[in-house]
Amino acid sequence: MSRFNFALYIAAAAAMPLMLGGCAGALLVGGLAGAAGGGYAAVQERGVSGAVSDLQIETDVESAFAGAGPGLKEGITTTVYQGRVLLAGKVATPEMKARAARVASRVSGVNALYDNVEVGPPRVTWDATKDAWITARIRSELMLDPDIRSGNYTIDTENGSVYLIGSARSQAELERATRIARYITGVKQVVSYVELRPGTPIAAQPMPSAAISGSSTSRPAPQGS
Repeated sequence: MSRFNFALYIAAAAAMPLMLGGCAGALLVGGLAGAAGGGYAAVQERGVSGAVSDLQIETDVESAFAGAGPGLKEGITTTVYQGRVLLAGKVATPEMKARAARVASRVSGVNALYDNVEVGPPRVTWDATKDAWITARIRSELMLDPDIRSGNYTIDTENGSVYLIGSARSQAELERATRIARYITGVKQVVSYVELRPGTPIAAQPMPSAAISGSSTSRPAPQGS
């Protein structure tokens, strides 16, 4: 997540107690405050050292974008989990999209690259704020669910499309997390690059129809999911 989007994420969280009320709002803000520091990384499966390594990769990718010409760093958000890099956002031309993938793939430490960059006009500020609210709301719901280890899920939202990356303890947990994200107001689709521990990314594995993995599922969900 870019620094700009993270700031919007926290700003949206600050307003959430008014919308959620009571202990749910307090828990959200408290949890996101931990996300800004070491507490959030400490509860993740990747640990503090893994989170620091991923942050370095994210910084290096964004620096490479800045040096590759205008429009890449500004239009693309970068999310990294255990060396797996998720790119999302919008750029002006197909050539810029291809260039972004080339630049990111050359950064040291990148183990896999998930390219979800679209070609089109940039997001307006209001859309970015709505996306930040969706991200904060999903994070809150995951934190409140005792059957999900929420710290292992990283969330990015772009124009109503939610991207999940991280690590799930079981297929049931993954399906529960994607189902929660799918039904948040404003979510258009959920794309998951979460991997089961241990194993290959879910996006590369055959999946039952009820799960979302590396493909889009639009709201409303089919009956029985």
